[in-house]
Amino acid sequence: MAKPKERKKFRKRLLHKYRLVILNEDTFEERVSFKLTRLNVFIVVGFSIIILIALTTFLIAYTPLREYIPGYSSVKLKKQATELIFETDSLKRQLDINQQYYASIKKVLTGDVDRVNFNKDSLLLVDQEENGSLSFKISKEDSILREQVANEDRYNLFEPASTKVNFSLFPPVKGNITEKYNLDRKHYAVDVVVPKNEPIKAVADATVIFSEWTSETGNVLILDHGNNLISVYKHCASRIKDQGDLVKAGEVIATAGSTGEFTTGPHLHFELWNNGYPVDPTNYIAFE
Repeated sequence: MAKPKERKKFRKRLLHKYRLVILNEDTFEERVSFKLTRLNVFIVVGFSIIILIALTTFLIAYTPLREYIPGYSSVKLKKQATELIFETDSLKRQLDINQQYYASIKKVLTGDVDRVNFNKDSLLLVDQEENGSLSFKISKEDSILREQVANEDRYNLFEPASTKVNFSLFPPVKGNITEKYNLDRKHYAVDVVVPKNEPIKAVADATVIFSEWTSETGNVLILDHGNNLISVYKHCASRIKDQGDLVKAGEVIATAGSTGEFTTGPHLHFELWNNGYPVDPTNYIAFE
């Protein structure tokens, strides 16, 4: 324990008064003077440090100045990062859909339609022929429903619902059909014999979604007419329209030829797809 005499001596030092004088350097005139003790100095310095710490904490916690301190991120940057994450997810989803869509177009070019569907909202639809376990036997209830629908359509002034194309199509070429549409042989087109370099025309207003060369079918164009209708033109001698072009019905898009491995002479291999399934073009177009 400190002795009483030492305590008094320490207290005396703390309370001993000093004078702080500020003089003019040239005239030594007294400008300002303060009476101080060591205790007062300790108290003032302590309170100043506390106030400085509190002010610094407030600036860091509640003002934008914290963004300039390493380790702190901007609220605006966080919001932008979150928005970019959502946009990236959306773009990735759209990219996946487009890749499936282009894969379906590729299958049309090769004639593989086991899982093809050009409707982007139904890309995961499986071909019904693969579902061998399904029963297609008509039930009694189904027969009754069919009869009711038939009676209603008989007196309906409007066109009944069907999967057929609901507008007229322009003939792409005129000529003799050498090979008809045949599902059993997986020939989903009609082959029309025409002279070489005969103009090939668009069957309806459309957007060119494919215009490329393939080794098997030569120059190929695919047109999207909207309403889930797509037309395909193969073995062309030349392509006049490119991918992304807008065309009108009857506008020349290519010339007929005999390009590609799967051809025996100048002709047009023409396919028509509705709702992702091939249909017989002769039901809607007069080629001869």
